Amino acid sequence: MAGGLFALLDDVALIARKAAASAGDVAHAAATTSTKAAAVVVDDTAVAPGFVQGVTPARELPIVWQITKGSLVNKIVIILPVALLLSWLAPWVLTPVLMVGGTYLSFEGAEKLWHAVAALRNRRDGPDHADHAESAVDKGPDDEKSLVKGAVTTDLILSAEIMVLSLNEVADEPFLERAVVLVVVAFLITFAVYGVVGLLVKTDDVGLALAAAGRSGATRKLGGLLVSAMPKILSTLSVVGTAAMLWVGGHILVTGVDELGWHLPHEVVHHLQETVGGGDAVAWIVETACSAVVGVVLGTVVLVVVTMVGRLRR
Repeated sequence: MAGGLFALLDDVALIARKAAASAGDVAHAAATTSTKAAAVVVDDTAVAPGFVQGVTPARELPIVWQITKGSLVNKIVIILPVALLLSWLAPWVLTPVLMVGGTYLSFEGAEKLWHAVAALRNRRDGPDHADHAESAVDKGPDDEKSLVKGAVTTDLILSAEIMVLSLNEVADEPFLERAVVLVVVAFLITFAVYGVVGLLVKTDDVGLALAAAGRSGATRKLGGLLVSAMPKILSTLSVVGTAAMLWVGGHILVTGVDELGWHLPHEVVHHLQETVGGGDAVAWIVETACSAVVGVVLGTVVLVVVTMVGRLRR
């Protein structure tokens, strides 16, 4: 009886150790896949604050929360089943799908890049050529519903890229582990992105409150610093997001065509890395620069085609 009890306890301990190891593997895989989707996460974080522009301060966080819930529905209810089904029935589709996402990243990055170049040229030509921003107005309930719907639709595209990138990193894992990792990634990235968005959209309000009601000069100065720093932070975040999109989009495309049989782009990058030398850090910089160039070139081509098609349709 005692021997049977000890054997049972050993079995329970073994199961517990396996469960702990599996949880550790899932956590490690979730962290790894999340870093692989960093470019889309940065872009998502850079884009999202614009969704609540013109909303009264009291409604900003409730709207961010509605978009957060919509983003979770996008990732877990819509994208996750489709992605897992593809990885099970047709895993060969993942590389082409990933390349489509890389092309979209390159296109969006190139669009932002050339828009910034045009804006810079307009400012240099003088105020008569500069864009005039529309003043923000308070939005009513119907406007808020439309705003949330548009934001969730935009999030669907970015979430699809995040989930496919993440799935590609665990494509060789068992089906159940893939599903658990993707669910963890969905919650982790969604709350990270929109948590940061919530902080960003309320930082200027906190700064204004400190500047107006601060009891000391240091507190009022801190409030003024927060208010003045927010435009610069958002601008920097936008630049980083654009650069990340071009780099990761180009990298996905170079890696994808290599896996599909066209090895020349990957070989050129590898040759440049060997020519420059200098260790792993320099090799990473060379590879990143080459990927960004590919992203800019291909994204610009797609942008030109999309622009021409749009003009023809009009």
